[in-house]
Amino acid sequence: MDSLDIIKHFYPEDTPLRRLLLRHSTQVRDKALEILAMPANATLELDRKTVENGAMLHDLGVGRCHAPSILCEGSEHYLRHGLIGAQMLREYGNTHSIDLEIYARICERHTGAGLTAGEITSQNLPLPHQDFLPETPEEKLICLADKFFSKSGNMREKPIGQVWTSLDKFGQDVAIRLHNLFAMFHLTF
Repeated sequence: MDSLDIIKHFYPEDTPLRRLLLRHSTQVRDKALEILAMPANATLELDRKTVENGAMLHDLGVGRCHAPSILCEGSEHYLRHGLIGAQMLREYGNTHSIDLEIYARICERHTGAGLTAGEITSQNLPLPHQDFLPETPEEKLICLADKFFSKSGNMREKPIGQVWTSLDKFGQDVAIRLHNLFAMFHLTF
């Protein structure tokens, strides 16, 4: 399975959106691999290929969302991009007789520090009322690596302190989940 082939399937033209998606996904992949390569993480048992492909595919659904500031001119709410990407991967996998469920789950679970059914309900988010929390080590690593980059602005890597403050404002539960991700992968600030 080649993640770039899948991206090109859904984004066949060389457009600014595809270039943005590839740049962001490559940044997330490279950051995830950098974190994974840290000596403190040597004992973690993660599948490197899953991390590489999952990071490249985690935002596959953005093109169907409405977020003009990042070149997305679809009709869906941006918060749904993970669910949309997961659906796209499941359909692609069914059509091509390959199991992409591991990557579909990464798409669904990378937003924020994950989302709980309670947060979705209390904030009236346009998502099914269920948990979308990263569970596997690969899901957790990609979720964390994604926090270091935005698809808007200068797209430079955010310092750890900025990653923390960007999610800390969402409340104690989110802060605890983010703290646990930092601790799991031995990141400090």
